[in-house]
Amino acid sequence: MERVLGIGGYFMRAADPAALGAWYRDCLGLDADENGLWRQEAGPTVFATFESGTDYFGPRAQQSSMLNFRVRDLDAMLAQLRAAGADVDEATQDMEGVGRFAWVTDPEGNRIELWQPA
Repeated sequence: MERVLGIGGYFMRAADPAALGAWYRDCLGLDADENGLWRQEAGPTVFATFESGTDYFGPRAQQSSMLNFRVRDLDAMLAQLRAAGADVDEATQDMEGVGRFAWVTDPEGNRIELWQPA
């Protein structure tokens, strides 16, 4: 059986694509080139399905389900986001053997999960 190798891209609509791209670059350090190519570090990726009525991803009107980014130091990332004035959720979650999680909402209302793997 042929298998996929990984996630090849993530695409989202935006009212102001340039501004939203700048937010991801300036607040999260996502340094994609002019074509959107981003060379991420190797590491685990989670593929999981959820019940259709879940509110875990944020509001149902959100353009996509939810993007999850791996981070090296969750506390440092949250401090960086707060210093930039980002809408950071106060809650965090620890999952034994999995890691720590936190959430931020981008300027267009998309909930993003940040994950520091265990």
